[in-house]
Amino acid sequence: MKDTVLTARRKKIEIITLLVCFVLANLVNLYAIITYHRSMMEMITSIFYIIIFAFVRIYLININE
Repeated sequence: MKDTVLTARRKKIEIITLLVCFVLANLVNLYAIITYHRSMMEMITSIFYIIIFAFVRIYLININE
């Protein structure tokens, strides 16, 4: 198996991508809360779903590279 090296630039890109995916997941959640007239408490109670969604998004983005 070939060893891979992550450069500082690549790490920075990965962190920015993860943050963008996390923000996108929060916006999707906020849209659903507003659309279905739910309590804003849903933002706190569904944080684990948002984190999972963000990691799935970053995984899908990295598969296509």
